Amino acid sequence: MKHYSILFFITSLLLASCGNNDQNSDTVSSETKDFKIEYEKFTLDNGLEVILHEDHSDPIVAVATMMHVGSNREKPGKTGFAHFFEHMSFNDSENVPVGANRKMIPEWGGSRNGGTWSDGTVYYEVVPKDAFEKIMWIDSDRFGYMINTVTKEALEREKQVVKNEKRQRVDNAPYGYTDEIIRKNLYPEGHPYSWTVIGSLPDLQAATLEDVKEFYNKFYGASNASLVIAGDINIEETKDLVKKWFGEIPSGPKVEDLNFEPVKLDSVKSLYFEDNFAKLPELRMVIPTVKEYHKDTYALNILGQLLSGSKKSPLYNVIVEEQKLAPNVSTYQNSSELAGEFVFRVRANADTDLDQVKLAIEEGLQKFENEGIKDKDLKRIKAELETSLYQGVSTVLNKAFQLVQDNEFNGDPSYITQTAKLTNAVTAQDVMRVYNQYIKNQNYVMTSVVPKNQIDLAVNHSKKAEVWIEEVKQNVANEEVSQGAEAVYDKTPSKYDRSEPPFGELPVFKSPTIWKDKLNNGMTLYGIENAEVPLVQFDITIPGGQLLDPKGKEGVSSLFSDVMMQGTATKTPADLEEAIGLLGANINMYSSSEDLHITGSCLTKNFEETIKIVKEIILQPRWDLKEFDRLKQALKTNLKGSEANPNAIASNVFYKLLYGESHRFGIPGSGTLNSTEAITIEDLKKYYANLKPSNATFHIAGDITVDQTKNALQILNDWKGESKNIELPSITNTNTDGNIYFVDVPDAKQSVLYIGKLALSATDDNANNLNFANEILGGGSSGRLFQTLRIGKGYTYGAYSNILERKAISPFVIRTSVRANATLKSLEIIKEMVNDYEKSFTENEVELTKNKILKGNTRAFESLGAQLGILKDISKYDKAVDFLDKNQEELINMTLEDYKNIISTYIVEDQFTYLVVGDKATQLEEVKKLGKPVIELDIYGNEK
Repeated sequence: MKHYSILFFITSLLLASCGNNDQNSDTVSSETKDFKIEYEKFTLDNGLEVILHEDHSDPIVAVATMMHVGSNREKPGKTGFAHFFEHMSFNDSENVPVGANRKMIPEWGGSRNGGTWSDGTVYYEVVPKDAFEKIMWIDSDRFGYMINTVTKEALEREKQVVKNEKRQRVDNAPYGYTDEIIRKNLYPEGHPYSWTVIGSLPDLQAATLEDVKEFYNKFYGASNASLVIAGDINIEETKDLVKKWFGEIPSGPKVEDLNFEPVKLDSVKSLYFEDNFAKLPELRMVIPTVKEYHKDTYALNILGQLLSGSKKSPLYNVIVEEQKLAPNVSTYQNSSELAGEFVFRVRANADTDLDQVKLAIEEGLQKFENEGIKDKDLKRIKAELETSLYQGVSTVLNKAFQLVQDNEFNGDPSYITQTAKLTNAVTAQDVMRVYNQYIKNQNYVMTSVVPKNQIDLAVNHSKKAEVWIEEVKQNVANEEVSQGAEAVYDKTPSKYDRSEPPFGELPVFKSPTIWKDKLNNGMTLYGIENAEVPLVQFDITIPGGQLLDPKGKEGVSSLFSDVMMQGTATKTPADLEEAIGLLGANINMYSSSEDLHITGSCLTKNFEETIKIVKEIILQPRWDLKEFDRLKQALKTNLKGSEANPNAIASNVFYKLLYGESHRFGIPGSGTLNSTEAITIEDLKKYYANLKPSNATFHIAGDITVDQTKNALQILNDWKGESKNIELPSITNTNTDGNIYFVDVPDAKQSVLYIGKLALSATDDNANNLNFANEILGGGSSGRLFQTLRIGKGYTYGAYSNILERKAISPFVIRTSVRANATLKSLEIIKEMVNDYEKSFTENEVELTKNKILKGNTRAFESLGAQLGILKDISKYDKAVDFLDKNQEELINMTLEDYKNIISTYIVEDQFTYLVVGDKATQLEEVKKLGKPVIELDIYGNEK
């Protein structure tokens, strides 16, 4: 399930503009070319509104069902129920086999999930075209025919899953309680936004079968929903299928609209909270504003960008540059169905007094008032929004989300057209008006979240925030759950046969057409032409990356990539950011383990101008010492912050155990507090010598021809130089096999588990086969790890395994976060599952693996980003242009004996290193019962 505590991500697709991008004009055009998503809408007799969108670009179909019920429909004392019910819906239904909803869809080559937020719940799937009617069957059965199958055992099992989700995302996460504190104090008691979407654990534990049935009968009627089907469909045929599968679902009672008066705060509320996991102080200020679709949301969104969204913005100037209180600052409008909020958020540098941050915000706002709004800034923001419009609807699933959101909450599937117009029409006067009306001199809720025992950093005169915190107890009886017997019930009568329909015609996966060329400077070019939207995405890969960090100064490459984006010889950092923004483009640089990447995206019409900026970044670095100092401080702040994150601790320590501290990959990619301390700007200048084009590769995917690409890239021929050969460092035996390593995070509500071993390189002949052999064990929600630890036992929110892809020998890793008091039981299950894997792998698993991967390929390469990934694989690993087809042949030809050989070579339990990051006081003695040597480490991976 998607994250529950923020407005579901589809609303981020709403803001868009199609304004004038003439680079010589500083005026803002009010004219816009209408952007539309073609669709057909009809309503079934039961009230279900259906929107169909036909798109034959890929042989896939996306289905999204939006229920107009979120946490805002809950009752005090029964919070978290909408999200909990979403989980329950994925269990069983009358005409679908037990467990099939989570297991079968991935096996058909599809993906599925759901999301709940304050106002609604969405269920969605993307499948190959041949499974379209199967999805209609499974989706409609979940919607209209699930309530009779709910058992007490299923209820109790799902409670544990949701509780584990809360522990993972809230209780075990830095700043996880902030949302709860803000909601309790911003909204009056009883207001449906005064509690979090996840709700409270006691409320969840008290849920009964009667509660589940009452909620379903009240809110899950067909008239309280919208259904969108987008993709490779025939509209007339699809109408008939929708009537068959969804037409008999009961309409349900009328759900009355919720109406609440806008929130008014009588005074400023200032609260503090000592966070067990936070290492940095964070200040938030939240002001009540306007709800979604209100005419002022568009200006408030732009206001958020103007205040902090660029290096020229006033809050950035004061907080980051002048006073150096934090690495960044964010301001944004967050609109929901019933209310809206304008948020100021600053995660400050270590030991920073938040009173200073508050004063700096006030100074920044005064600067905004004094300086006003420049036309160029407004133009830049609208150009960026134009690009994000197309990016937001570049896949069939995103189109489905857009259509279903606007239909259910605004009655108009095509409201994106109006949103674009209203956004583009915003003037500087509009922005200043909403600032004066909603922000200036208004009361707010302010939270100071500070590290444990650092109350002195909180804003003066703050009151202590009250938060309910779970106590970890061992052997809690009601947390042990089981599958239980299936429910006994009479099936709901239907005039249709509601048994599983057959597959349709098998869609044929076709590798995209790939072109290859070369520039005179030696840089190789790879491209895929895709004309679905007027966008391009590109990547320049330069071998080396973190491998070229100087010994003892790990983090140079990461810091280098950040500094290179801070201006050019002729442009200040702010000027460079503005030039990119005015094109509606995005350019980034980042360092990975074995490569340095320069990436970008833009509208096709702006590609040539965007490449001119890329050339300037590469050939004319600014070496701004002020920016270097700022970024080094920001890096220090981020590294300090990661020390509070159990997942980050687990990842860093695990790779140190496998590779050893003398190997580059045994050290985090961004370095450590020690390794980065001595880095100077001279180290970055020396690293710059690695930026040579002879071994670099330019990858591009999008609405552009090979000739257009080559013509635009000719200017890069001025970039010259020979790259040096890069040798992969050897790996010494770290002797960690068979041991359990334990890192203490006091009071952790979950234990993070990392289990695995170094396996092979992505260039190894067995690399594909190991990936194939892992599918049944840990490949998504249909994998045994997920099915057992989450579905069967309720110990975790998710459990997976995978193989990292690098030229260097890389690890096979099992990862999960489990309920603290289920740590030992989870370890025992994983140990037994791995030990039995080879023996239990049968011809049935061979066929399941084949079906899952082959069909999954039909949707795996739809997006421009995925197509760029194909090109990067070809260039980095010297793969054939048709390697995807060859991979499929390799999969088809794998025998049961091949799988067993791979498993017995690489997935060997007694060769695995075990790492547990959790609460020592309650779990260390438990872990020792597994019978392996247990070694205690600190959070940096050093023996205690």
